[in-house]
Amino acid sequence: MAEDLKKMYKTIMDDHFPPNMEISFVEGSKRQTLFYEKVVWVIDDVKKGLRYGENPGQEAALYRLINGNLVLGESQTIQPGRYLASDIELLQSGKHPGKTNLTDADNSLNILRYLVDKPSVVIVKHNNPCGVARADSLEEAYIKANMADRVAAFGGCIAVNRPVDKAAAEAISNQYAEVVVAPDFEEGVMNIFAEKKNLRVIRIANISRLQTFVGERFVDFKGLIDGGIIAQWSFVPQARSKKDLKPAECEHKGKTYRIKRKPTDREYADMLFGWWVESGVTSNSVIYVKDEVTVGIGTGEQDRVGVAEIARDKAYRKLADRYCFEELGIPYNELADEDKKKELDAKVAREKGGLIKATMVSDAFFPFRDGVDVGIQEGISAVIHPGGSLNDFQSIEACNEADVTMVYTGQRSFKH
Repeated sequence: MAEDLKKMYKTIMDDHFPPNMEISFVEGSKRQTLFYEKVVWVIDDVKKGLRYGENPGQEAALYRLINGNLVLGESQTIQPGRYLASDIELLQSGKHPGKTNLTDADNSLNILRYLVDKPSVVIVKHNNPCGVARADSLEEAYIKANMADRVAAFGGCIAVNRPVDKAAAEAISNQYAEVVVAPDFEEGVMNIFAEKKNLRVIRIANISRLQTFVGERFVDFKGLIDGGIIAQWSFVPQARSKKDLKPAECEHKGKTYRIKRKPTDREYADMLFGWWVESGVTSNSVIYVKDEVTVGIGTGEQDRVGVAEIARDKAYRKLADRYCFEELGIPYNELADEDKKKELDAKVAREKGGLIKATMVSDAFFPFRDGVDVGIQEGISAVIHPGGSLNDFQSIEACNEADVTMVYTGQRSFKH
């Protein structure tokens, strides 16, 4: 039975999807068609497509846009030929990639395109970021992103926006990862990665030009159980500089409520960083960031207070694990010394899970003040969210009481 279960995860299929696909949008006599071709790789002298879909036993295929230009209203698709995750160069594969490897890589790039001016690292697991960081070096950014949630990062997809140097490669090789995605790899790096036989090393040269993808839209297709398809334009964050952020203000029963304290430059940097990371997080979501590093990421919950609490609780757990690993070299969950656990727990409690002076980020407005109160009780200093609730005045009052600043983006950032 155990062997059968292991075999289930090793199932590799030859898919039966055709080499080409066309999708046409028709209005009267006007027809706009997008043309796609199937992506395959030559691995061990054999042509192979995607290993499988979301699960073994699900056939899947990757298609890249090769021609056509859809224009609807004032929006148009990204031009064919500007490839990222749909045209990867496999430098090392072991096992060829499956659907989840590519969607993780794609969502990494979705976030990474906004983090262009500093070495940055995005680690994605199950299509959600678990650690994101910016720093002065790629090695430092990777270590910060990995230690933000070392447990979840295990077996994740690591995407970076600079060529991987030896220092970063050594740091990455100390952990288990499924995929590394980068614009290039410096001399000697592939020798380091070669020791990890099943590590998929992917080069995407266009990562060096990611900033040119900011603001670009593509048609996002969602298949339904009855064969139907929802088509929508991809999400584009409008808040890309501090001038795009509005200090929180609202009217309620004839009274104007305003946030008292303007953000500092550090808070503005964290607000924008957090908002860009938020664009790649499954909704309902609340995340906390500090000094351009994620502290706690809450994803996919049904209520906003609950997800704020989950992100808070994760911040505490992940910080305890980080301290345990840094000091003792073992995960917190393997620590048997109860006195040492109490010592670590007390340290994390004093630091409130690393949330003191952090920024709270929400992909939709807070319907009541109880959401922001979760963060305020942990010592956050700033909040960024779309605004627009009938009860925004409650959140403004809560922040003013605690000397916390708050801004609106004016745009919701749901991702389903």
